[in-house]
Amino acid sequence: MKLNIFTKRFTILCCSILAMTAMSCKDDFLDEDLTNQYSTDYFLTPQGLEDLTVSLYGNIRWHFGYEWAYGITLYGTDEFTNANDLTNEMWNTYDNRLGPVGATTETGAANKNATSPAALWDQMYYGISSANIIIANAEIIEDEAVRNRCLAHAYFLRGYNYYRLVAQYGGVVLQLEPAEGVVRNFERATEEESWEQVISDFRNAYEHFEGEIYTYGKGVTWTKATAAHFLAKALLFRASERNDAWNSGYIDSDLNEAIDAASYAIDARGPLTDNYRDLYATWSGIDSETEQLDEILMAAPHNADESTKGRFGNRTYNYFTPQFSNFSGGWVRRGVWIGGMDFQRLRPTEYTYAVFDHVNDSRMWKTFKTVYGVNNVLDENVDVELGDPGIVMILNTKDDDTYDNFKFGANIQQPDWRDVDGRLPEWKLGMRQTETSGSLTSSPGQFVPNSLVLYQNGEYVSPNFKSTPISNFFAGINKTDDGSRFAEKGDAHRDVTMARLAETYLVRAECYARLQQYGNAMNDINTVRARAAWKSGENRSYYVDGSVAFENNSLNTGSAAQNYINSNLNINTYYLSNPDIDVTTEASDLSLTSFPDNLPDEDEAVLNALGVSGTYDRALHFILNERTRELLGEWQRWETLSRTGTLIQRARAFNKEATNITENKHELRPIPQSFIDGLLNEDGSNLSAEMKADWQNPGY
Repeated sequence: MKLNIFTKRFTILCCSILAMTAMSCKDDFLDEDLTNQYSTDYFLTPQGLEDLTVSLYGNIRWHFGYEWAYGITLYGTDEFTNANDLTNEMWNTYDNRLGPVGATTETGAANKNATSPAALWDQMYYGISSANIIIANAEIIEDEAVRNRCLAHAYFLRGYNYYRLVAQYGGVVLQLEPAEGVVRNFERATEEESWEQVISDFRNAYEHFEGEIYTYGKGVTWTKATAAHFLAKALLFRASERNDAWNSGYIDSDLNEAIDAASYAIDARGPLTDNYRDLYATWSGIDSETEQLDEILMAAPHNADESTKGRFGNRTYNYFTPQFSNFSGGWVRRGVWIGGMDFQRLRPTEYTYAVFDHVNDSRMWKTFKTVYGVNNVLDENVDVELGDPGIVMILNTKDDDTYDNFKFGANIQQPDWRDVDGRLPEWKLGMRQTETSGSLTSSPGQFVPNSLVLYQNGEYVSPNFKSTPISNFFAGINKTDDGSRFAEKGDAHRDVTMARLAETYLVRAECYARLQQYGNAMNDINTVRARAAWKSGENRSYYVDGSVAFENNSLNTGSAAQNYINSNLNINTYYLSNPDIDVTTEASDLSLTSFPDNLPDEDEAVLNALGVSGTYDRALHFILNERTRELLGEWQRWETLSRTGTLIQRARAFNKEATNITENKHELRPIPQSFIDGLLNEDGSNLSAEMKADWQNPGY
């Protein structure tokens, strides 16, 4: 850790902290551009404080700039495990490389890109330092409306940054005033004290925001609803199982206040976006309608302005996609025309596929990419043309025996998908797909260079289609796909959603469940599930993702344009994965009729695997399942499981690579050793070994 982060001598730690031009905004808060550096004195002027307030939005962009985006938030959980790339393997396996020093190539990391536990710690305190300056000096702003706006933003960012720190590390250093000079003597607050500060900051932000005023553009601007959402989350966190040792005096009041805060956000920003697909999959380019939805409560802003992207920009498009160019043998080449780079970091677990209702839940088929088109014909003697299916992933269920005797993998003649009377069903005719017609193959037995199935003979065989030593062949999710890139490995330009209203419903539902108000909980859950169901008239085999932004990309000419058409077939494997389902455009129904009794089959299977019983535990684990279905890959699974005391249980049950996860240790992250080693006593002497040990979390 840079030990002078709490100083007033910052070079502007927010450095135009990625000036407001980085925002996807309609009406800018500031009329003048920010420059790259300001003197300290400038930030003690009214205009300087306003500029510093704007810069706070830049601090949140860090979360999605590199490998830490997934390492600290998604690895080591029930939802995702590592594929064949081992950059951040230790965050998933919980081996000894996940320690206070941090993994390096010298300590066994696969490469120099491994995430250090110091990464989040350092970055959050930079933002906190900026917020402290605004809060301490806001009184010099004479205009009350401007002063309140600056205070609202500063309290929110400080609360959010401390939320992220406490969620990961437990009790942390609470620095609430601008520090003079280099500070190397700190006290570590308890987790109880730390949550009190987080909640206080969010309460202050909530009080200072003036309702739903979109200063910078919907989805980007923080508003009263944003503060309400995170206030509800912080109160729920304090009332949750990880804090059982000390939180008994808070639980009822926190849950009721959380319900009130969540209700404000729901009433102010509802209803939910009509179609789940429109939240992510229909992203068509910079500042598209997808980024302006009322459901979005907070997003990290990005656009095409290279001067504001920061060190890394938005790299999230790299992490969810399988290594298609490798296992396809070159039939499907990667490029800017496919919205995701095939870095194969995040491989869904069996639980992640199985927790969905494969027939009735549209979220599964609007999220998983299951078909890639051939954009490179390798063998002219094979009956495969450009634009034919090149990779086909069948996401069937454990009880399906359709494909028990078929061969899958690379260069295998595909099974004959004819009806029993020998005719090819009409819905399978045609290579291309529109929103109303089309399908997968043009002839039975068509050769497809690569194919995968989840289950054969009741066994989960998906990981068998792999490169060594770990599978790199899986169905990735599309929530970060970006066809607006200007180079194969160029930066993404889309905003990254950090909070949205569907989660607010699930937070409120969990609060109700904890208060044993199960009817109210079910109502909120059903609101989320109603949007997830198929609507009348929907084509269930239609698929789209952020690759569609390539249509508005200046590179969309010549061969690149053809590669886009050939690669993105706009189809999924819904009917191949559900072979007993006739073609239909009827609405489906996901509504619960009782809760938490008589849950859907897929949930009962998960609860049985976990050995869960009892009314409250059934309710909690169902909500955790629903969070997977609704929020898969949205950067918060680790903290959710740590909060609820279910991390060890669910990781062990569903993540085979999390072999070293340990109770009373891995519920928290290690405090960075670089920070501890730099601490001094008040008299300037070094800490003793015992004092350093007292700073560290248990088990490290």
